[in-house]
Amino acid sequence: MPEKKDNRVIVTVIGADRVGIIASVATIIADAGANILDISQTILQGEFFTMIMVIDMNDAKASFEQLRKSLEEKGKELGVQIMAQHEDIFKFMHRI
Repeated sequence: MPEKKDNRVIVTVIGADRVGIIASVATIIADAGANILDISQTILQGEFFTMIMVIDMNDAKASFEQLRKSLEEKGKELGVQIMAQHEDIFKFMHRI
């Protein structure tokens, strides 16, 4: 069955590397009932953590706003910046 693309969210995480960032973000997404479709992360110069995720919200039990707020709060707790945007807005903002 082909995946629906009408309710996908892009999550970005940027900040100092530390233990537990991926686990914390993935737990919030799982608790919201959303699905991680793709993930890419890297550590730049041995200290700067960057990650981008594509999330499917079609079967989520939480709203986009609830997920966004939970991720932002976790980011403050972890000392990183976590942003969640609808895929269409992310694409519009990053078009060439």
